[in-house]
Amino acid sequence: MTTAFPLNAWYAAAWDVEVGRQLLARTVCGQQMVLYRKEDGAPAALEDACWHRLLPLSLGRLEGDEVVCGYHGLVYNERGRCTHMPSQATVNPSACVRAYPVLQKHRLVWVWPGDPALADPARVPDLHWADDPAWAADGKLIPVKCDYRLVVDNLMDLTHETFVHGSSIGNRAVAEAPFEATHGDRTATVSRWMHGIEAPPFWAAQIRRTHGYTGPVDRWQIVRFEAPCTVVIDVGVAAAGQGLPHDERRHGETGVRGHVLNTITPETATTCHYFWAFARNYRLAEQRLTHELREGVARIFREDEQVLEAQQRAIDARPGQRFYNLNIDAGAMWARRLIDRLIEQEQSPPGVTARPVIPLRPAA
Repeated sequence: MTTAFPLNAWYAAAWDVEVGRQLLARTVCGQQMVLYRKEDGAPAALEDACWHRLLPLSLGRLEGDEVVCGYHGLVYNERGRCTHMPSQATVNPSACVRAYPVLQKHRLVWVWPGDPALADPARVPDLHWADDPAWAADGKLIPVKCDYRLVVDNLMDLTHETFVHGSSIGNRAVAEAPFEATHGDRTATVSRWMHGIEAPPFWAAQIRRTHGYTGPVDRWQIVRFEAPCTVVIDVGVAAAGQGLPHDERRHGETGVRGHVLNTITPETATTCHYFWAFARNYRLAEQRLTHELREGVARIFREDEQVLEAQQRAIDARPGQRFYNLNIDAGAMWARRLIDRLIEQEQSPPGVTARPVIPLRPAA
């Protein structure tokens, strides 16, 4: 059976604060899981269906590091092995549920729904800004009723800010500015610089409150996709003439810079878990600002949610109809090709090499 998502990848299953000593049910890539935290603090993830009668284990309870089924009391350890059965002295050796590779990094709990032998911790997407002391960050989870690739499309083409987010982060300059799209074997990048423009409301407020600056700005958006579905966006504004395309001087002395951290986890073919955070490198000690930014960005992303879910409904009503692409879709098109490449690699018969993705130009 083919899937619309690669399985051999780390996917965010929950924020770290969501996973505790209560059983948490979550579906990742069509696979129902139950997550919990062991007594030593390490996360665990099991198949959410008892071997006996398939009742979700998430309806049971924890005893120590083991899950007790809420129907007949079968007990499972963190490796998925049944360790106790009621009313009998021996345990059927076939009694087990799947245990998933799981780890915690960058304030997220990640699971690997594919081949556990391939679950290399080094392949967790880089979202280090979420817990880097040089940055202040916070975020949320948004359940979105759409194909996860639609969220990737949305993030890879920020011209929509002009029309969807005109009251906050969008203005005409975003839609009209030139951009550069590059890609590699697992990444795609879209870079856009806007020089000497009027700052949109969100960024105008940030640079005014931080530096007292109210004039024209240089603005940047560097969108980097990492397959299968993580997008980090380097964003910010600086006083006109100070926003330079070099990392060490990008924000200048009068700039404000952020990273929008996004990782999207497929739930089903038409639903997904959208984990996001906004990290900033200014006014780090102001917890109130962290809260305000989290809630403000959440309102902005709710606008995206409405658009994406409406788009999914339109797709469902027109099965088989293909999208048309514009120049602005270059980043999204390459992201989708890279996702398709991963799926093809997993589904190619043994001994058959999938076609390589050959970059037209190397990624920066």
